[in-house]
Amino acid sequence: MYLALFTVCAIRPFDREVWVAENIPIVLIVAILVLTFRWFRFSNTAYLMMAVLVFLHTIGGHFTFERVPFQWVSDTFGFERNHFDRMAHFSVGFYAFAFAELLDRRRFVEARWLLFLVPVMGIFTVAAVYEIIEWIFAVLSDPSAGAAFLGSQGDPWDAQKDMLADGFGAIAASALYLLLRLRGASGGLPV
Repeated sequence: MYLALFTVCAIRPFDREVWVAENIPIVLIVAILVLTFRWFRFSNTAYLMMAVLVFLHTIGGHFTFERVPFQWVSDTFGFERNHFDRMAHFSVGFYAFAFAELLDRRRFVEARWLLFLVPVMGIFTVAAVYEIIEWIFAVLSDPSAGAAFLGSQGDPWDAQKDMLADGFGAIAASALYLLLRLRGASGGLPV
């Protein structure tokens, strides 16, 4: 499904330079997941959660995030900006589920509070590094491509809000992992 979406979104994107920049990290994520599949297979839940970012980011790269046809959400809730990128940032946090699963199944972390905290802090770290990379790209690229890649839509606090959205997604994903893990330990459904 990803290859089909990638192919469709590669056809006449709004800005080819932005499309390439937005797709590099996603292609790397997909390649890593494919290459490590035999070494470590995540649960279907983890793969499903990780796929959300892959699909949203691929779509965002095609249109640029501020131009994704998402105006109906802004209109419905009275937002002044397109929040498609915030939704994508929230889905970055979903990788905390897979991170917790890796830590748990490989027994790198035993304490539940660390099993919750380490993935959340990991996502906050990735979010900060990504925002720095966005800033460097914006400074070094064509000004219009840099602005489109940043997608700040005039918000001076966009980077901080994006990192917060990543963190909220991580908190939700880590909490879900612990909930499912506890449920599995008590005879409920496994993760």
